[in-house]
Amino acid sequence: MSCSSASIDDYANTNPKLDLAEFFDGKLTAAGIVQDFSGKVTRKFTVTMEAHWSDTPQGKQGVINEWFVYDDGEKQTRVWTIIDQGNGSYLGTANDILGIAQGESKGSALRWRYDMLLAVDDSEYEVHFDDWMFLVDQNTIINKSDIIKFGITVAEVTLVISKQAN
Repeated sequence: MSCSSASIDDYANTNPKLDLAEFFDGKLTAAGIVQDFSGKVTRKFTVTMEAHWSDTPQGKQGVINEWFVYDDGEKQTRVWTIIDQGNGSYLGTANDILGIAQGESKGSALRWRYDMLLAVDDSEYEVHFDDWMFLVDQNTIINKSDIIKFGITVAEVTLVISKQAN
């Protein structure tokens, strides 16, 4: 039995093909859960999103505005700026992302990797996200993220993202 993890190349020939600029355009909604290391659901949340893309000298650029509402009443806002570098390669920044997120897309999948300053209760922790998105159909993405601290997965996030009629 192998201990290797999935590779983005595993999805090169899968369909439907994920085009971030096509999917993340207009209004979207999402619902998700956070699970701790044991698998116990610790939080539930919803997200409202608005996204648009434009051509820039650096390439196609997307802006995704995200408004989170958690089951305990907490609210968060994140604004992603994404540069499509071509050939399925993406760079991204956001207000709580440390440095630059790096993404790679093949077939129906996208893998994002980034470090984040994660607020938990009254503390902040630097964690790494290994974030996978899978296009199910033209209106649905399932997003699964491992939250990693010191090389150990400490939590997982599952999110279903749906396009809304514009």
